[in-house]
Amino acid sequence: MWNNVRNIFSLNDPGWGQNQGGNGSDRPPRRPDLEGPPDLDEIWRDFNRRLNGLFGKGRGGGGGDGGRPRGDGPSAKGAAMGAGVLVLAALLLWLGSGFYIVQEGQSSIVLRFGQYANQIDRAGFTWRMPYPIETNEIVNRQQLRTVEIGYRNGVRNKQPREALMLTRDQSIVDMQFAVQYRVGNPKDYLFNNNLGPVPEEIARQAAETAMREVVGRSSIDQVLYEEKDVVARKARDLIQALVDRYGAGLTIIDVTIQQVQPPEQVQEAFEDANKAAQDRQRLINEGQAYANDVIPKAGGAAARVSQEADGYRQRIIATATGDASRFKQVLAEYSKAPQVTRDRMYLETMQQVFSSVSKLYVDSKSSGNLLYLPLDKLIQHPDAGGPGASAAAGLAGTQPAAAPSSSVPVDSRSLTRNRERPVR
Repeated sequence: MWNNVRNIFSLNDPGWGQNQGGNGSDRPPRRPDLEGPPDLDEIWRDFNRRLNGLFGKGRGGGGGDGGRPRGDGPSAKGAAMGAGVLVLAALLLWLGSGFYIVQEGQSSIVLRFGQYANQIDRAGFTWRMPYPIETNEIVNRQQLRTVEIGYRNGVRNKQPREALMLTRDQSIVDMQFAVQYRVGNPKDYLFNNNLGPVPEEIARQAAETAMREVVGRSSIDQVLYEEKDVVARKARDLIQALVDRYGAGLTIIDVTIQQVQPPEQVQEAFEDANKAAQDRQRLINEGQAYANDVIPKAGGAAARVSQEADGYRQRIIATATGDASRFKQVLAEYSKAPQVTRDRMYLETMQQVFSSVSKLYVDSKSSGNLLYLPLDKLIQHPDAGGPGASAAAGLAGTQPAAAPSSSVPVDSRSLTRNRERPVR
């Protein structure tokens, strides 16, 4: 059967469009016209005859009842059946065009006559009504997208219109930063954005607007040195608020400041001012370190002097209290035996005096010459014996020694009077 079909529809057949015989026509074969185009009506009639011959076989051969040739009834029925098969095949192909695959991390937005119908987030093989009833748009939700502000494909390729920003203290900074985001709501991303040749333009404009606002509320030192991370975090939050207000369907992941510096025209002057500020801070730190070293030492010295003074005060008070107590005890004993007490006090006092001064002995019965005996030296060295010590003792006992130049005559009567003076 398929060989017959291939022979009937063979385009290389020189008799294409002509009567092949046995197909219900006695017309002699027509010579193909090699000069003009083929007759379309003849081709259509020949196509119908071939279909009739294909679907009419096996139903009585080449004739009807009693060998009568077939009429137009069987030919029309075969043509209808062939047309039905073609229509059915076309319908199946049309319905099959509605199958498609949704990858992992993607979403499919189904549109019915151009209007949003539903959203499919399930990955796998799915189906929708074929075109033109329904269409679909695939959106990648897991793709990490990046938009650059102030530069393109490298910080050296700057965009001055985007990079130059004004700070709160009326200074200008040159900033390049990047924003990373994903599609959070595919429906809003498709219907609320202008997805033209630059679909990330809404993210770029929102990022530039937010960063200019944050920089305008900060000083140049905060942007350059002190709070760079804080500036990036505030800009990220503000960008998210802007895209949510626009309904862009974007989720901001991170804001990274690539480079921030003064403009090139004033960069040298700014570096000089920065060095001066660093020197100032260094001197402040050195002074603070010196203060931290001196103040504790001064505090310790002050505490030590205070403690010494307190100890001296307590010692003096204790000494005075002891002297008063001792005087009271002596007074009680003196009241009992005044003379004995006076003699004892005199002897104790003279012992204290003579123990710390040179000794002068005066012979009141002789001419009153002064004798200087180094007895204190001998007392300090009691073990110094031998002929030298004996000679010194003999010399001291036999010959008068010359009085020192600082010595003065002492009256024995004054000493006697001092002894007899009562103690008050």
